[in-house]
Amino acid sequence: MSGIAEDLAPEIEAQALQLAKLRQEISKVIVGQAYMVDRLLMALIADGHILIEGIPGLAKTTAVKTVADALDTGFARVQFTPDLLPADLIGTEIYRPQHLDFMVKTGPIFSNLVLADEINRAPAKVQSALLEAMQERQVTIGEQTHNLPDPFLVLATQNPIEQEGTYPLPEAQVDRFMLKLKVGYPDKEEEKEILRRMASRHKPEIEPVLTLEEIKKMREVADRIYLDPKVEDYIVDVVFATREPAVYKLEKLENLIDYGASPRASIFLAQTAKVQALMSGRAYVTPQDVKTGCPEASDPALLRGRSPRPDLRRRRAGGVQHGGCSVGGVRH
Repeated sequence: MSGIAEDLAPEIEAQALQLAKLRQEISKVIVGQAYMVDRLLMALIADGHILIEGIPGLAKTTAVKTVADALDTGFARVQFTPDLLPADLIGTEIYRPQHLDFMVKTGPIFSNLVLADEINRAPAKVQSALLEAMQERQVTIGEQTHNLPDPFLVLATQNPIEQEGTYPLPEAQVDRFMLKLKVGYPDKEEEKEILRRMASRHKPEIEPVLTLEEIKKMREVADRIYLDPKVEDYIVDVVFATREPAVYKLEKLENLIDYGASPRASIFLAQTAKVQALMSGRAYVTPQDVKTGCPEASDPALLRGRSPRPDLRRRRAGGVQHGGCSVGGVRH
């Protein structure tokens, strides 16, 4: 491992400088919320989608837009509504009478960063169209399949306090998100700074500080971070503890978990741990790196019961199979 660390040290230092520049640019607009910004950058480097949940007014959309502005990439924002159609998202075929043929008009999904604002307000047919894009990085329009740009990242927001007129995300789609982030209120000092900055008509301007090639380079460095077999065992134990709590002396969680985390959670934990190591300036992963990303990375894949009722029993059969990963449903 020492050889790997020595070889990666200069590259990790260079990436740390790039991340510092990116954070500094983002901080021109976003006050505080360092945890949310770090998780957005983690998803970007780990090549995973992120679901941000919080009440209105906590800068969820602003944070995503600011990160996109600080990157020299394509960006599209889609406001999800009940009348949104799949064609509004992925595109459609348009007939050209002068040529007697059809041409493909691509939708906003063909961007590097896609902000799906209030994703739970769109009906199931739109959410299913997004599902293929998130997992396969491609969409089907008519009889043709089109690859999406690289990198491709869906950053979705949802409001947890308004359920009227919303469509709960299917578990198969929630499982596609690498991170689920819950945003809280700023403290007093941060709120005063927000007031000072945003009460003016003159808003800060964000300049792109990272290119597509630099993002890809950052991902390559993160892939080369050393993951010790003992840390791999730790990740697997964490995931298996959600499936068989009693085996890990966690009997109190037995009635709180309907289905345990899917194998996708193990993959996400390993990926986020490597990125956390990179962001900490290390060429190797520690158990603490796993713990740092564990709540957000395992949450989308962990389906919990709604109440600790004695009659709520976990289903060990594994649920419905989606792409080789076990996905279940919360029992009512």
